[in-house]
Amino acid sequence: MNENYNNKMYDIINNLNGKKKLLLHSCCAPCSTSCIERLTKYFDITILYYNPNIEPKEEYEKRKKYQIELIKKFNSVNKLDFIDCDYDNNIYHEKVKGLENEKEGGARCNVCYFLRMEKTALLAKKLGYDFFATTLTVSPYKHSKTINEIGKILEEKYNINYLYSDFKKENGYKRSIELAKEYELYRQDYCGCLYAKKYNDDNDI
Repeated sequence: MNENYNNKMYDIINNLNGKKKLLLHSCCAPCSTSCIERLTKYFDITILYYNPNIEPKEEYEKRKKYQIELIKKFNSVNKLDFIDCDYDNNIYHEKVKGLENEKEGGARCNVCYFLRMEKTALLAKKLGYDFFATTLTVSPYKHSKTINEIGKILEEKYNINYLYSDFKKENGYKRSIELAKEYELYRQDYCGCLYAKKYNDDNDI
């Protein structure tokens, strides 16, 4: 039986003792919209923009620009902040070396999820956050089970609470599209890496 990670998230939220601090990894502004909307009542949220997979560099900077603009404009209930990171594109390529020809959504993507989520867990622990999480589960193209299993591994490894999620539930992806239009955000047509871009171009996605 598949675990309902959306219900698991609410189980955690409903047992919070007061407002907590959440470090939320975001892959891009559009995906973060509905996630922030869902969580802002319960947490002070800091968005972590750590995406060394995104290429070319101009694309990375463009997505970051819209993420920062969203945070400035977003009508959040509680505190909403932003942490930027180094580009680290060379680290991404070191991690996925040998996996360049893997299919989209396979082993290469899993390494990429782990890289970004581990950075989030480490910073959450270092900076004194109560929880860490990622917006990656809002995408219908991402495997929530894999992402949440990575979260559990990192939670245990670094002794920092992971907020399980499946943000695509409750029409989360549809809502992210609506909010992206409302906030006039740039919506990219590929996940981030050049391998994904080639896959999308080859398949006219």
